[in-house]
Amino acid sequence: MNWKILTGITILVVAVIIIGGIFIFRERITPLSSEQKSKLSDIKNVVDANNQFALDYYSKLKSKESGNIFFSPFSISSAFVMTYEGAKGQTAEEIRSVFHFPEDSYLRRSEYASIFNELNKKDKKYKFNSANALWVQQDYQFSKDFFENVEKYYSGKAINLDFKKDPEGSRITINNWVENQTNDKIQNLIPQGIIQPMTKLVLTNAVYFKGEWIKQFNKNDTKEEDFRTSNSGIIKAQMMRRTDKEAIFNYAENSDLQMLEMPYSGDELSILLLLPKNDNLTKLEGILSTKNISDWKKDLRRQRVDVYIPKFKFETKYFMADDLKAIGMPLAFSDSADFSGMTATGKRDLKIDEAIHQAFVEVNEEGTEAAAATAVIMVVGSAAGPAEEPEIPVFRADHPFIFLIQQKSTGAILFIGRVVNPNL
Repeated sequence: MNWKILTGITILVVAVIIIGGIFIFRERITPLSSEQKSKLSDIKNVVDANNQFALDYYSKLKSKESGNIFFSPFSISSAFVMTYEGAKGQTAEEIRSVFHFPEDSYLRRSEYASIFNELNKKDKKYKFNSANALWVQQDYQFSKDFFENVEKYYSGKAINLDFKKDPEGSRITINNWVENQTNDKIQNLIPQGIIQPMTKLVLTNAVYFKGEWIKQFNKNDTKEEDFRTSNSGIIKAQMMRRTDKEAIFNYAENSDLQMLEMPYSGDELSILLLLPKNDNLTKLEGILSTKNISDWKKDLRRQRVDVYIPKFKFETKYFMADDLKAIGMPLAFSDSADFSGMTATGKRDLKIDEAIHQAFVEVNEEGTEAAAATAVIMVVGSAAGPAEEPEIPVFRADHPFIFLIQQKSTGAILFIGRVVNPNL
């Protein structure tokens, strides 16, 4: 992008970070009134929307990425549901369609607030906290309703900055906030040159997570073993194992895959590992759907399993603009975009220039830590049957597999990834 030719810019940056550490998040989701609160059983609309987008975007990525995949659909959907609050007309409809947001604003807002409140509740045995902040050009007139809705339902509080006189200082202030909220896991989120004197808004979201296995692995049992990569190569990987009598997990299998669920402390979040049979990752990816995942999960049974999974740690980064255009929302990136709901004057001069998602994940003997950041950058434009099982099944993830980190009570997919090489 040639930033010198821009006549003005509005940037929405959403940094969603899931990491380990001792940081305790300070900001809370604004509570809803008693009549607005939704029970967990009543947030099916936003869970279904989030999960469908997760698989839609996974499908898009796997069609062009040959290596590891990892992203947070929860992060991206959270970024765009707030952006959606300022969209109008066909622009709003395209965003809603891609992210499957409920059309009913009450359902959408109250259900998102409910799931945020649930994830942010106190006294958990795991750590998962979420908060938002709006960094605002101090003399620019934004819509009061836009700010009020973002604060009420997504806890996005406005903080004034002076992008005109000090764009670099403003960038550093925002980056420092992100780094502080993420225990320094995400640094320099906004690169030099993106914030300009004509920047009007930067929207940030930060999430913190630390999850330890209920049944941890013994580091002394981790051994180097062969791992078959997606290109038929063989590498050495550090393979963790649980083969003791306490290795009791939710497990299921059919003719296409083995599924293993491993819960984190508190038994509210878990990881689902989907291991294709016959090393056929392509076939598994071809049948991956919200319905099939739901059906497979119904077959999970608590039983003894000999577990072998590799330690892995890798980072990913996706520039999402072209992907989002291709899957159904080109208007938001064009000069015809309508984000007039963000401005006090109702101008239609804003468009999304780029959307960037960056993520990090590490799985080891103690548990999982991960980090993800999403940036939505807006500029001013010109206006099968079950298989026979052994007595004690063996779940040996020594070839490419898919994994999901989910909220157990709702089934919400917080993260989704693919491991084709645990050493990358």
